[in-house]
Amino acid sequence: MPFGRLLLGLLIAMPPAVSHAGEFPIADMVVIEKAARKLHLLQNGKAFRTFKIALGLRPVGDKKKEGDFKTPEGRYWLDARNQNSDFFLAIHVSYPNQNDRREAREIGADPGGAIMIHGQPNVPTKSETYYRTQDWTNGCIAVSNSDMIDIWLMTGENTPIEIRP
Repeated sequence: MPFGRLLLGLLIAMPPAVSHAGEFPIADMVVIEKAARKLHLLQNGKAFRTFKIALGLRPVGDKKKEGDFKTPEGRYWLDARNQNSDFFLAIHVSYPNQNDRREAREIGADPGGAIMIHGQPNVPTKSETYYRTQDWTNGCIAVSNSDMIDIWLMTGENTPIEIRP
C-alpha cells in the first residue's frame, strides 16, 4: 500500500469531534467568503485557520438551480463525510435547505444538491496549476488536498457553515 494511502487511512480513522491539549483545534463554525476565495475555521467567533478555495464555474450570485455552476449562499451544516468520493475527501454541505427548495420551486427548477467541501479530483483532467488558480467546480468548494486533510480533522459532525457572497 502506498505511504500516502496508509497515512490517509490513519487520518480518516481519527475522530474529529473532540479536541484535547496537543491535538487539532476543532472549529465551531466555518465561514466561506466567496468574493475573497477564503474558507475560515472559527472557534468562539475567531478564525484560527484560513484556506484558499476554488468555487463553481459561475461564482457570482446564489445557487438557484441544478446546473447553474454557482456555489450556494446562506447558512447550512456540514452533515456528512465521504472518504470515497471522486475527490480527495469530501464533506457534505446541507444545501438545499427549505428556503432553497421553495425558491427553486417558484422558478420551476430543481435546486440541485451534492454541494461539498472537497480536495482535488482523484483523476485530474486539468493541470495542477489550473486547479490551484481557477474556479472549476460545479458549485462545490474546493481546496488543496493538504488543506482538505486539515479541514477534515478540524471540523466535526454538524458544524455550522455560513457561505457569504
